[in-house]
Amino acid sequence: MTGTTVIAASIADRAADVVETIMNAAAIPVIVYFLLINTSLLALIVLAALDFRRHKRRMEFAGREQAVSSRLAPGISVIVSMFNEEAGIVTSITSLLSLRYPRHEVVVVDDGSTDAGFEALRAAFDLVPVSRSLPTDIRSRLSPESVHIPRDGRTRLTVIRKANSGRSDSLNVGINAAVEDLVVFVDADSILEPDALLTVCKPFADEPTRMVATGGVIRAVNGCRTRAGRVIEVRNPPTWLPRIQVVEYLRAFYLGRAGWSRLQSLILISGAFGVFRRDVVVEAGGLDPTTIGEDFELVLRIHRNMRRAKRPYAVRFVAEPVCWTEVPSTRRVLRSQRARWHRGLWETLWAYRHMTFNPRYGRVGMVAVPYYWLFELIAPLLELVGLILVVAGLILGVVNVPAALLFVLVAYGYAMLVTLSALAIEEFTFHRYPRWRDLGTSALASVLENVGYRQATAWWRLKGWWASLTGRKQVWGTMTRQGFGPSGESGPGVS
Repeated sequence: MTGTTVIAASIADRAADVVETIMNAAAIPVIVYFLLINTSLLALIVLAALDFRRHKRRMEFAGREQAVSSRLAPGISVIVSMFNEEAGIVTSITSLLSLRYPRHEVVVVDDGSTDAGFEALRAAFDLVPVSRSLPTDIRSRLSPESVHIPRDGRTRLTVIRKANSGRSDSLNVGINAAVEDLVVFVDADSILEPDALLTVCKPFADEPTRMVATGGVIRAVNGCRTRAGRVIEVRNPPTWLPRIQVVEYLRAFYLGRAGWSRLQSLILISGAFGVFRRDVVVEAGGLDPTTIGEDFELVLRIHRNMRRAKRPYAVRFVAEPVCWTEVPSTRRVLRSQRARWHRGLWETLWAYRHMTFNPRYGRVGMVAVPYYWLFELIAPLLELVGLILVVAGLILGVVNVPAALLFVLVAYGYAMLVTLSALAIEEFTFHRYPRWRDLGTSALASVLENVGYRQATAWWRLKGWWASLTGRKQVWGTMTRQGFGPSGESGPGVS
């Protein structure tokens, strides 16, 4: 045996000893950690199921038809930030204007688009410039360059043009221009169901003095058949990457949001479909253009302000109103999205770290915020560390086979069960997918999610976290959109 071989063998033996020591020390804590994650999700699914059951019982007496014609319903300003949305902007805005609601307007803020999106709107709605001075209730980085409305004077559409300054700043300009009591943030590539506003705003009518924000369900439109800005047939996407995201969205909304709402601890409302009292948003200072997780940050800021002022308030998730949005269909775009999401999660949690385990903020401070620290932020790190240790142990021949199998069973097998449970509850409650083939595809996607997809997204999330820790510039990335055609299947664009 040569000297080099002896040295290599010695290094391998030491590495094996180190890996074995780490595995012996970390195996049980990591297994317990993932056992707690999945058990907490299972608890949320029970709460969500109870909430859905109550929701279904009350639907018969919801008074939706009366709300359509009621003059007492709160007015709504639907605010859309537009940046290079030429592919589907006319269809999207036409759909928003035709929503069933007694009094709503649509405010579009063109955030310095370089395509022909504005020209498409001008041609479709016969827009003309008007001399209108917008309020400055919320400070914005850049002032509007021009304001346009339809020539007919009846269509409640306002289009504001400005130089590019980001989505959050554009929404703040839209809030300033809004004239109704409630503001709804909707992505330009999204489709709302016809009665979405009626349902998502009902909590404001039920509790007008307490309700400050509500959020609705986000679903993937990829693969669905659309016509004139409406989903006419629900189908699964044609490729596996967006199919897996379908079950991800089900788990996130039907477990996470509904469960947390039931606990009165909802701290995240999706920026793609959220409703807020305008006065509360103005009081909070609007969306923060310096953060990449502006939707999460705004909701936490509202919780903080309300708790500090000791004002009674409520934030609710509403299970039925659906916002259909395109999800990433390529690895490149998905990578950018997940890195951005996790960076926004970290930066917001760090900015509001004073709320963690702080009884002053009630269940939000004592339960919800610590949960996001422990089980949302840290989860990808521990998952990848666990996998690396298992693989290294196998290579070096020191793996504890029972512990490795238990890790896989708890981290992935249990997770599959949770996802399938979410899928089952959604099917029994709302039955969105009429074809057995789509249900089978979703069930298979729940399994395939754990083979490569989860590990890749965990790595991308860690890269986003690391980019923030090292002070790299925030980058949204290019979001190529297919748009919604006048008929047929939607394109595989992204959210």
